[in-house]
Amino acid sequence: MKILIRNLSRKTTENELQNLFKTHGIVQSCTLILDKESGHSKGFAFIEMPKQGDAKAAIKNLNGIEINGHKIRVKKADAKKDTDTKKVSGASKYRSAKPKIEDAGE
Repeated sequence: MKILIRNLSRKTTENELQNLFKTHGIVQSCTLILDKESGHSKGFAFIEMPKQGDAKAAIKNLNGIEINGHKIRVKKADAKKDTDTKKVSGASKYRSAKPKIEDAGE
């Protein structure tokens, strides 16, 4: 299960998060989101835990705790939304605008 951790201190590291979540089970991956230009933390991260029960326990027990002076928010990550209409199966829910037909100079 993929977990979203928000409101992190800019000083919090991936290693700190990994160690925190390991107390509730196996951590498959930990990704601290960094600003592309500065390389500093954006204040949120994702943790993946293979066992759903462990992930739920981590969410329940870690949501609202304080780390490095920040009260973190922990919840199940929402599935990434697919915005590419070509990948929608079956009849498309999204219709692209009809191409504009220019006046042929009639």
